[in-house]
Amino acid sequence: MASQPSYEQSKQVAESSRETEWTQPSFGKQLFLGDFRLDLVHPQPELDVAAVEKGEAFLERLRTFLTERVDRQRIEREAKIPDDVLRGLGELGALGMKIPEEYGGLGLSQVYYNRALAMAGTWHSSISTLLSAHQSIGLPEPLRLFGSEEQKRHWLPRLARDHISAFLLTEPDVGSDPARMSTTAVPTDDGTGYRINGTKLWATNGAIADVVVVMAVVPRSDGHRGGITAFLCPCDRAGITVEHRNEFMGLKGIENSVTRFDDVLVPTEDVIGGEGKGLRIALTTLNTGRLSLPAFCSSAVKYSLKIAREWSVERRQWGRPIGEHDPVAQKLAWLAGTAFGLEAVLDVSSRLADDKRNDIRIEAALAKLYSSELGWTAVDEMVQIRGGRAYETAESLARRGEKPVPAEQLLRDMRINRVFEGSTEIMHLLIAREAVDAHLEVAGDLVLGDARHAEKVKAAAKAGTFYARWLPTLATGAGQRPGSYAEFGELARHLRYVERHSRKLARSTFYAMGRHRARLEQKGHLLGRIVDIGAELYAISCACVYADTIGSEQPARRQEAAELADLFCRQARRRADRLFAELWDNDDRDQYRAAQQVLSGRYAWFEEDVLDPAGDGPMMPTHEPPAAEQFDAPAPTVEATPAS
Repeated sequence: MASQPSYEQSKQVAESSRETEWTQPSFGKQLFLGDFRLDLVHPQPELDVAAVEKGEAFLERLRTFLTERVDRQRIEREAKIPDDVLRGLGELGALGMKIPEEYGGLGLSQVYYNRALAMAGTWHSSISTLLSAHQSIGLPEPLRLFGSEEQKRHWLPRLARDHISAFLLTEPDVGSDPARMSTTAVPTDDGTGYRINGTKLWATNGAIADVVVVMAVVPRSDGHRGGITAFLCPCDRAGITVEHRNEFMGLKGIENSVTRFDDVLVPTEDVIGGEGKGLRIALTTLNTGRLSLPAFCSSAVKYSLKIAREWSVERRQWGRPIGEHDPVAQKLAWLAGTAFGLEAVLDVSSRLADDKRNDIRIEAALAKLYSSELGWTAVDEMVQIRGGRAYETAESLARRGEKPVPAEQLLRDMRINRVFEGSTEIMHLLIAREAVDAHLEVAGDLVLGDARHAEKVKAAAKAGTFYARWLPTLATGAGQRPGSYAEFGELARHLRYVERHSRKLARSTFYAMGRHRARLEQKGHLLGRIVDIGAELYAISCACVYADTIGSEQPARRQEAAELADLFCRQARRRADRLFAELWDNDDRDQYRAAQQVLSGRYAWFEEDVLDPAGDGPMMPTHEPPAAEQFDAPAPTVEATPAS
């Protein structure tokens, strides 16, 4: 059995593939540094008139296609998107929404691509997942960003028309730790290609794909730099076998596979971007690719608000509509605020992506994290409001003459978004790493604790210069001046809150680094709270900016947009205040200690009366609980997802 990479080796692989340069400004990066750069997101970039006309025309065609030609209950019932629907999506141009027009695609903006995914998702989530897996992380985006001109000319027109693609990264024993990847691509003796061997798990579209992007490790040797490499591979090549079509709690129509490669020959011209660039290609693709997840979540929450609002008027208890009873009214208000906040995050992030003047790696990650977490709670609240009818399937409701509201399907389909394309736990670590990047640049040798004495002395001098300039900027700011951001009217107070609390967050991060030093990266829950505070501050900023944009583009809705933004911001501020309090007042250490006791089997007797169809007895102890000084062990990685 091959030896497993150490924690440090795994971290080194991930770190070497991370984009380390910041050549463009980043609102998110500055926010975590206590520098509230509102000018980077406000005023929002105006939408190009031609792009709007093209996008609106496509949305109208997509709406007609979905409502007239797609039976969404049939997809749910048969757990499959019919072939005629797949053909129709190709004829419509939906497979090439993000592919430039010069290569046969529609060339939609990120804003309209996301709106199309959102629309498709409310009709059936499997359709939006198919389209996103094909275009956001499938072959079109890696080719557009990293492919050769020859690769683009050959493949992009096919992908825009009738070729479905998939992205193959995850393996049965490898999730978010790429250092353990076992699929290999061994160069042929004549140097003309590679032979790929290995098994890939959870490949969305993999069961019906015409061509895939597959990640494999090229061994390092003379003439080969080696490393994780991206290959494009048509699925009709000898040696490719779809072993299994996976089935899930939700997304019943997706074609998700276990795919095996047995000595599959791939010519050198099918390498994307060069040897050893695979992981960087995957991470870069996900920077904007992750924005499809907020589109799914935002549309599901808006749909949930509609369902809850209609039911709260229709359903009467004790002589009046249930929406007039305070417990339900509180949920409705929360849903309305959340729906506006998530759409604001999506719109601001999407326009930033289209504008291309900012580095949006942090913003896209925050949008994915925030929308999936809040979105899950929102759909659950809708189910609570609708009650028993939300637990009943739409088809069952229809059979007995009621409106076929797919509430339970919404809940099932929403759950995966907290795991897709980077679980919440992984997103916390990823964003936290970017958030402390500036600190590690100047004080990494001090904080990480693995440098020699001379390096520490040099780092201390460099850090002293940086912090002498930076720390005084965290003392005061525009958030303390009552007249700041006056152009936002009543919403100005929320932006003043963001400015003050971005400085407070930066001070808290600095304190955490000083207190925990090299152990900070092991404090996953603490880092998660820091990131979650940043997400709340980003969302508040987006809500205020989006309301202002609506007021400018749709003056008749200015007041209503401001009211919804205010509602959301007050909710988000309460969450942020609670997270700040929990930074230093928590029981994380005791929780970690208890978890290790659970893992050791100390409490396994408590499970003895469980009838487990998947197992044959109580869990046996797997290891001794760590000593007290080991309670700050590295946070475990979390498995990757059916998206990859």
